[in-house]
Amino acid sequence: MTIKNNINIADLDQIVDKMIQTVGNSKDEIFKIGEQSRKEFHSIAKELETIKKLVLQTIEKGDALEIKDRLARNRLAEVKSDFTNFSEDYVEQVYDIASKIQLDLHSTRQKEKELRTRRDDLARRLIGLKETIERAEYLVSQVSVVFNFLTSDLVKVGDMLHDAKRHQEFGFKIIEAQEEERKRLSREIHDGPAQMMANVMMRSDLIERIFRERGVEEALAEIRDLRKMVHSALYEVRRIIYDLRPMALDDLGLVPTLRKYLRTIEDYNKSTKIDLVTIRQELRLPTKLEVALFRLIQESVQNALKHATASLVQVKIEIKQKNVIAIIKDNGKGFDPKAKKDGSFGLLGMKERVELLNGDITIDSNVGSGTLIMINLPIV
Repeated sequence: MTIKNNINIADLDQIVDKMIQTVGNSKDEIFKIGEQSRKEFHSIAKELETIKKLVLQTIEKGDALEIKDRLARNRLAEVKSDFTNFSEDYVEQVYDIASKIQLDLHSTRQKEKELRTRRDDLARRLIGLKETIERAEYLVSQVSVVFNFLTSDLVKVGDMLHDAKRHQEFGFKIIEAQEEERKRLSREIHDGPAQMMANVMMRSDLIERIFRERGVEEALAEIRDLRKMVHSALYEVRRIIYDLRPMALDDLGLVPTLRKYLRTIEDYNKSTKIDLVTIRQELRLPTKLEVALFRLIQESVQNALKHATASLVQVKIEIKQKNVIAIIKDNGKGFDPKAKKDGSFGLLGMKERVELLNGDITIDSNVGSGTLIMINLPIV
């Protein structure tokens, strides 16, 4: 994965935050619309039930009035057929009753028609509101998916970008460290063994003149001094080779090489005690695993000495059938593992090395409480 240098992670985070805020607000608005529609749905449903009851009551009233209307018209027909047998007041009364019943029937049927129209309108509105509620619920669920993506998955993408950028910086640091290591080795060889070899050449010429001019005894004394110089040069060469890669790893294995290294470090750092505990140390591991463990423990111990100023460092190695566990514990000043320090790539390098070997690394530390590092690597 390639990360261009012009990508501003902070701007990307700001864009994501704005998107999260907008989607969150939209989700709230859709939810409000759904709630308002639901309240209106219940109100209209209640009104519709009332209207339905009124429609039934009006129909019953209209049916009763139709019966009365038929009876009134029949009576009116009887009166019309024989005016002579009825008084004028009675005839007028029959006409009034029939007219009033017809007016009531017409008014009732008109009211029934209006109520039916209102009922049908409310039923249609209920259908529309139900669709709105269902649509709002669907949209809320879809927006929730988007919101969860933005707040979780997309944040993970941001974290991945952060990690990728950090890995890129780590790669640059590795290149810089390699160049610095080459410079350091060049200086050490030039100032150490190379200078000593040049002195050996000069002293050998001097010994030859001393032998001719001053005799054997003084020549032998110079040879003894020359032997010390050669011994020192040899020690420097071996130390440089050991730093590059301890040859004892191939010959003796991890535990003996590590024991010798820790003893040397302890002798050099008089104020720090280093303990090594091993379980099933007789088992040899694959070469890449022995080198990785040696470097991981070396880095952990150096961090405890250099940064934690620990007075006690405990190293434990347990070699099992399928995996090997290394624990490095110190009583130093500790640190906050969550705090990110610019330019600090030691722990990141350890994690990278462990991940390449499909292992696990746990770093437990608190300010003032020391540090415990546990490394678990599979044996494959």
